[in-house]
Amino acid sequence: MRPALSDYQHLASGKVRELYRIDDQHLLFVASDRISAYDYILDSEIPDKGRILTAMSVFFFDYLDVPNHLGGPPDDPRIPEEVLGRALVVRQLEMLPVECVARGYLTGSGLIDYEKSGSVCGIPLPPGLGEASKFTEPLFTPATKAELGEHDENISFDKVIDLVGPVLANQLRERTLQTYLQGADHALTKGIIIADTKFEFGVDQDGNVVLADEVFTPDSSRYWRAESYRQGVVQESFDKQFVRNWLTSPASGWDRHGGTPPPPLPDEIVTATRDRYIEAYERISGLSFADWIGA
Repeated sequence: MRPALSDYQHLASGKVRELYRIDDQHLLFVASDRISAYDYILDSEIPDKGRILTAMSVFFFDYLDVPNHLGGPPDDPRIPEEVLGRALVVRQLEMLPVECVARGYLTGSGLIDYEKSGSVCGIPLPPGLGEASKFTEPLFTPATKAELGEHDENISFDKVIDLVGPVLANQLRERTLQTYLQGADHALTKGIIIADTKFEFGVDQDGNVVLADEVFTPDSSRYWRAESYRQGVVQESFDKQFVRNWLTSPASGWDRHGGTPPPPLPDEIVTATRDRYIEAYERISGLSFADWIGA
């Protein structure tokens, strides 16, 4: 018989996830159907989103050549029935205070940074780049981990050294770029460009750097269709950017800088977001979401 969620101590709530303690060495990592954008948790939820994020993470944790925080299979008997399919048993780690971002293309906050300074996170770039320009080599562009409701801020590599020391900083940069290249190369064989993504890492009891949190999900990555990619224009996306685009469009009536929370998402945007997340999972993994636990 599986335990109830109430049997575990609730430790923390994030924008999307809930964290519970199982025992001294293991945590329960639960993905909800909440969606966040521009540092707000939206009133609208995306049905099955928690399961899609969990399924995608499980696929990549298995695929990637990097140690990860999984402490059991997705149907582990320690997972309560009420969150089965959107929860994972993970090992407790000492989490590192850096968002490890890898960028293969210029877009988003990286583009804003480049247009102001000609660089991204202190990394000088050649002139003449624009929206969706591809870098010769992917960039490690770290950010601070912000508190709930606050915004992550891009930082330089020197700041990472200040935060975690030179040895760990170099390990994080190397591990981030290695992991991004392996995942992005796989996705490209499925017709998907992973323009950028963010990882989180922790340190285990033996001092090993371990990949944690989520990995290559539509929440943490920008997915573009390879067949329609064209430099210089905003790409068609099937990740969380789809929601951001609606929120900043005239149709939403919302002023991003007005200090008021975003409006609820229309039903058609909710449905289209769910469809895009599922398409991303199925194309990248080669698996049917209908076969995932609880789907």
